[in-house]
Amino acid sequence: MKIDKNFILHRSHKKPILIDTFYSETKAKQPLVIFCHGYKGFKDWGAWNVMAKQISEAGYCFVKFNFSHNGGTMQDPIDFPDLEAFGHNNYTKELDDLADVIDWATHKFNDNPNIETDRITLIGHSRGGGIVIVKASEDSRITKLITLASVSDFGKRTATSGELESWKKDGVKYVLNGRTKQQMPHYYQFYEDFKANEERLHIASAEKRLQLPHLIIHGDNDPSVKIDEGKALHQWNPNSQFRIIGGADHVFNVKHPWDNDQLSKEFQEVTDAMVEFLRN
Repeated sequence: MKIDKNFILHRSHKKPILIDTFYSETKAKQPLVIFCHGYKGFKDWGAWNVMAKQISEAGYCFVKFNFSHNGGTMQDPIDFPDLEAFGHNNYTKELDDLADVIDWATHKFNDNPNIETDRITLIGHSRGGGIVIVKASEDSRITKLITLASVSDFGKRTATSGELESWKKDGVKYVLNGRTKQQMPHYYQFYEDFKANEERLHIASAEKRLQLPHLIIHGDNDPSVKIDEGKALHQWNPNSQFRIIGGADHVFNVKHPWDNDQLSKEFQEVTDAMVEFLRN
């Protein structure tokens, strides 16, 4: 397997994006799989690398990346050394990042006879699930979709009625990162951007528009994004497949750091289900 880590995608007038690729130099007919991390996430979190290797070994060109404003830097892509960038992130920036990564991947591998750039699956975890649902609904290049513990509604996560006035007045609100103990800023532009793009960012509408296979995976012990959100996605799209992972939390019982080349039993079930879905 060929693994290229931390390629820097430079973009004019935008922050760069850090990308990893996993693929075989000899296997034929490897479709593209592009993975999006979630809120307070990054491409090297926990067991994402183990997942990437397993899916690549199953015959896929696996691409994962850090959203440009996730709080990491090119030099330090793990955790959140750039909280200023984190505070300026929003949903439309992430959709724009994903579009640029899809463009980059299809261009990079276009001349590789072993990689099928006309077969693209998006995978998204948590908030990244909402991002890939919206993107798949508007980009005809996407042929399959997988969401892991996905959110079903951006609106209810953007602001509560009680905090809007103080958020607007102060220009910023802070969220504690329980693992790193950082106070992570969200500038008021996040709310303004959401309101300006609310129709586009309506996950229910995007899910109902999908005309491609969608595998929805959710743990039944998820305290962060309740399983009801996975059930809602499935209800909006009866043609989707819904897989419940018994005993699994929001990250399918892995953690960061994950110093193990084996997955948890629950995350292995997730990865096996993804490979089965990709193959069928």
